[in-house]
Amino acid sequence: MWGYLALLPIFLAVWAMVGVWTIFALAVSNKSVNLTDGFPYISLCGSFPPQSCIFGQLLNVGAILVAWICILRYLQLREWGVPKFSNQLCLGMGFLCALGASIVGNFQQTNELSTHLFGSFLAFVVGVAYFWTQLVLLHLTKPQTQPGAPWIEPLRLLLCAACTILMVTMVVLHLWPLRSAAAMCEWSVAMILFALFGLLAVDFSELSGFVISLQSRPTSCPQSTAHLSSL
Repeated sequence: MWGYLALLPIFLAVWAMVGVWTIFALAVSNKSVNLTDGFPYISLCGSFPPQSCIFGQLLNVGAILVAWICILRYLQLREWGVPKFSNQLCLGMGFLCALGASIVGNFQQTNELSTHLFGSFLAFVVGVAYFWTQLVLLHLTKPQTQPGAPWIEPLRLLLCAACTILMVTMVVLHLWPLRSAAAMCEWSVAMILFALFGLLAVDFSELSGFVISLQSRPTSCPQSTAHLSSL
């Protein structure tokens, strides 16, 4: 039976997918974008009011969910015996991905393009690198307690490869320029990235909860010595 923690990645995937397509529908319905001019980028759909407000809220909530999922994944990988430094590196990538999503939502394409592109780089490139790093770490450590069906790792490998190829294709098409085709690649990358986060539900399926404990900093001298020095 799946624990409640497994619902968090599923909720993120559904939240993000439904949210971005809702923004697309709003942008088309109020003619913020014109499909006869070409297929729009996600950011273009979320650049104009009223959907720009929804776009910012969508990505800010998504960023918080991503950060929490990355913390849970870090704790799980630690239990599986992944080396501390590598695990912390992976966690840092997850946090950067969450930060990028928040930047994209708060700095729309039409207002601050350079900052928006930097956020997109963190969300997409670093986000995919986050899952590539996990694949490598799990392949090297081969934890014996890893849950989930045997198809989950090959599926992740396939999705990561597809996401990487699509990102490279998107950049090439954008520079060509074939903007509509590049935008379709961007939407595909986003959907795959949401799916990769959603698939973490399989790994969280055997989790029932987690505990975060605080550790006091060790004193520099024994208590008796500190007591005498204070007299």
